[in-house]
Amino acid sequence: MARHDYEHGRGRQAQSGGGRGGDGRGGRSRSGRLRRRFPSDFSYISGWVKWAMFCCNFLFWMLGLLLVGVGVYAVLDKWSSGEGFKLENVFDVIFNLAFLMVIVGGVVFVVSFCGCIGALRENVCLLQFFSLCLLLFFLAEMGLGAVSLLIPDKMSYFLEKNLSEELIQSYRDDLDFQNLIDLVQQEFECCGINNQGYKNWADNEYFNCKSPSVEKCGVPFSCCLPSNNAGDPGLVNIMCGFDVQEQSLSEVRERIYTEGCLKSIRMYVESNLYWVGGIALGVAFVQLLVIWLARTLERQIENQRALWQTN
Repeated sequence: MARHDYEHGRGRQAQSGGGRGGDGRGGRSRSGRLRRRFPSDFSYISGWVKWAMFCCNFLFWMLGLLLVGVGVYAVLDKWSSGEGFKLENVFDVIFNLAFLMVIVGGVVFVVSFCGCIGALRENVCLLQFFSLCLLLFFLAEMGLGAVSLLIPDKMSYFLEKNLSEELIQSYRDDLDFQNLIDLVQQEFECCGINNQGYKNWADNEYFNCKSPSVEKCGVPFSCCLPSNNAGDPGLVNIMCGFDVQEQSLSEVRERIYTEGCLKSIRMYVESNLYWVGGIALGVAFVQLLVIWLARTLERQIENQRALWQTN
């Protein structure tokens, strides 16, 4: 009888001890391991990280939508005016600014949409897609920079040979692209693309000396010196570049710019190297920062899900 009472009392002590171990200060799970207890309102997800991701991507989302809207409007305007589109190779797409804006804006819109909604809805799949796209963009930029530094001769050959020929030959194919080339030549005070300078325009069917056009042996008006504008900067003499390809170099220099734009742009970059380098580093820093925010938010969401499962 005494033995029975002793065993009964020991069982009650074990039950009361188990109850004390299972209070809110931490206890053991059924597997016997200690389980950490959290307040009911605890969350691994940082509000700063989440809303920083949302606001940053929302701005780029709106920017992508704006680019798509402007590009579509330009495409429809050209189509309604009867202007044709030539899309035979990748250069035709690059030199068609309307299509280029639609493509770039579409990519920015989709990627930033995934980052924006992924942060707002705490969707790991969208955040992983967003961070992967940004990582690919960053690696592509770094690869392009490495190629320019490691094999500058081939890069220069591509820019001065292949790209310059396409630029010159496509000058009159698209009005927006033509205006862009005119703007570059006027702002950088250059004419043509590569080291041949104004002689590059002989490759264009309108400025070639064998052309039946009235502009044969000439160059675009954007190559002309400001002194050819009849003393008024507001007036543009569109005939100032006629027949310059047949004149001597000394006579040409009195009427137009003679250096190619690649040389002028290269000199501008070298003279503003700190600004250019600072902008490049700033862009790279922003990309890496957003990638870090996306990856951090992904880990926080996964930790929060694990917490829900254990509780």
